[in-house]
Amino acid sequence: MKLTMPIPTATMNEYINAERTNRYKAATIKKTETIAASVAASNAMKRGVRFEWTCALKFTWHVKNRKKDPDNVSFSKKFILDGMQKAGFLPNDSMKYITGFVDVFIADGKSIVEIEPIDLGGCDESNADETDAQKVP
Repeated sequence: MKLTMPIPTATMNEYINAERTNRYKAATIKKTETIAASVAASNAMKRGVRFEWTCALKFTWHVKNRKKDPDNVSFSKKFILDGMQKAGFLPNDSMKYITGFVDVFIADGKSIVEIEPIDLGGCDESNADETDAQKVP
């Protein structure tokens, strides 16, 4: 199952410029984008879209063209996750529920993002030993 919604309009650069201009302007952007994502997640839930948490998320960003940098586009993931949480689609946007992200960008003239759960695997902590990770003193 996929959750599909319009890509939030604010890029990272636009949000940073709003922060520098007026903090209330940036807060308005965050609120507006989060509400839009919340509405999209609520509508998807009404259609029966659900994810099994804990999982990683794949974001497929369908963009109009290649003019914007991928990191500027995917910055809006913050608004999307907050909106998913606000709608009750996602219990919390912590690592308890989200194990990672994969971003894919397709320039196809659209302006939507498709979000789907994926299994990235991972380290079972009960089986981890000192060779799996460096210990920090």
